[in-house]
Amino acid sequence: MFDRAALPRVAPFLAYLSFIFIADMLARLGVASQELRWLYAVKIGVVLGMLLYWRRSYTELAWRPLGARALAVALATGVVVFLLWINLSASWMTIGSAAGFDPRSDGQIAWSLVVLRIAGAALVVPVMEELFWRSFLLRWIDAADFLKFQPCLASAKAFIVSVVLFGFEHNLWLAGIVAGAAYSLLYMRSQNLWSPILAHGVTNGVLGLWIVYGGHWTYW
Repeated sequence: MFDRAALPRVAPFLAYLSFIFIADMLARLGVASQELRWLYAVKIGVVLGMLLYWRRSYTELAWRPLGARALAVALATGVVVFLLWINLSASWMTIGSAAGFDPRSDGQIAWSLVVLRIAGAALVVPVMEELFWRSFLLRWIDAADFLKFQPCLASAKAFIVSVVLFGFEHNLWLAGIVAGAAYSLLYMRSQNLWSPILAHGVTNGVLGLWIVYGGHWTYW
């Protein structure tokens, strides 16, 4: 898996997961959640640094205009996934309980934390995750030489495996599966990774604004 082509797409994702593990271990050791909030800045900084370091390797990110129709579809998909995300939250649709990310201190919102969280979720995470889940895994399941494999040819097996794994990466596993399916279909249809990146960014960005507006911190 960790060959010359896979590493730049896998490593940032693994780094992101490692910080989730680190935060969980620190919390179990008694470190207060308030003290762990800035770990998100380190996590996003590390992932962004890795993406920039390998930027010349991401041939699939070479800009190709989506066109008005594809752009509208990506934007609409992002909004629809957001609406589904906040409604697919019944107890049987979740795994465990989400600690969330609360940017408040003594009842006051730390806006620097809010801006950082929304920017990371809407601008960095979609690039990192779409490079891993869609560009790499969806195609790699069918072809070891995945960069030469057209996403429109992805098999049902590749689609299902990548979507289900993406879903169970999240606390809201069913919402995650729905989101993964939507982003995968966008990629397979457009064959342009910027389509799911845009939709993913819209979902995360709108979700962030909704969380702050309503104080729904557990969704972070």
